[in-house]
Amino acid sequence: MSLHRDLLKQARILAEKEPKKPLQASLRRSVSASYYAIFHLLVDEATRMLLSGSMRADLRVCLARAFRHSYMKQAAVQFASRSGPVRLSLGFDSESVQQELKDVADAFVQLQEARHNADYNLAHSITRREAFDLVELAEEAFRNWNKVKGTLQADAFLVGLLVYQQLQG
Repeated sequence: MSLHRDLLKQARILAEKEPKKPLQASLRRSVSASYYAIFHLLVDEATRMLLSGSMRADLRVCLARAFRHSYMKQAAVQFASRSGPVRLSLGFDSESVQQELKDVADAFVQLQEARHNADYNLAHSITRREAFDLVELAEEAFRNWNKVKGTLQADAFLVGLLVYQQLQG
């Protein structure tokens, strides 16, 4: 099984752990695992698209280190909007971004913000319902990704996750 699928499975297990009184540590780790599941899914998809073949596995690991959470979020915010980033939309004839891809991008943004909140805002208690909702958001993002994977828009999104910041200059 892949890391992103393992993380998604772990997120659900942590949200279900301690059935009567869940520990904040379990719920916070569930939120974090939900985010990292989609993060690693998208990084894996991008590196495989850019460097295909078994002979390039070590290069994919090296390339994966180039992805930055904050830049990925900026790109995702743009793709979640109506048309996506102008410079990348040229790669798909400036068509509107497919709804499923917008949903993946929006889920990435929501999950990253939730992870940041879970990791750093100790004044806010995470509820089991919040943790479950975020696991379900990540699961839906995985399903939506499978619907758009391999399309020109999805490939532009993956490239954008890596180079969006450089395109802004």
